[in-house]
Amino acid sequence: MSQEFATNVRQSAEAAFSSGLYCAESVVLALAQAQGIESALLPQAATAFCGGMARSCGPCGALTGAMIGLGLALGRSRPEDSVQPAYVATQKLIASFEQEFGARDCHRLLGCDLGTPEGQATFRAQNLGERCARYTGRAAEIAAALIAESEAAAPAA
Repeated sequence: MSQEFATNVRQSAEAAFSSGLYCAESVVLALAQAQGIESALLPQAATAFCGGMARSCGPCGALTGAMIGLGLALGRSRPEDSVQPAYVATQKLIASFEQEFGARDCHRLLGCDLGTPEGQATFRAQNLGERCARYTGRAAEIAAALIAESEAAAPAA
């Protein structure tokens, strides 16, 4: 069940990216929808995380979108709730993403600085959007698998 869930979330994120949403927006939307959460606010809230935090050479937007999605599933809503489920899953997400792709920062993953005209020209000339689509799908898939793993390990209510 968890592999099918993760694959479906990946496909949903890739479809959102192909439709014109950016990395973080696509991942958070796919993860939210998979959890039955429908809100136009979620991709809006993720917009500034796209392009390595608004093209500032920060963490990959697909990765930060996945972190937001993990928070939706495993985050706390009251001060007395534990942060551990979200923190543990996020640490696993980051480690898996870095192991697979060799980095977590947008400029290292793409080899250009999207905050400059030269970097944007390189992005277009080298068709680096294909890489972003791969990062988007995979970050969503890893996060979905971690959510499914966490739910399977949770004691029945």
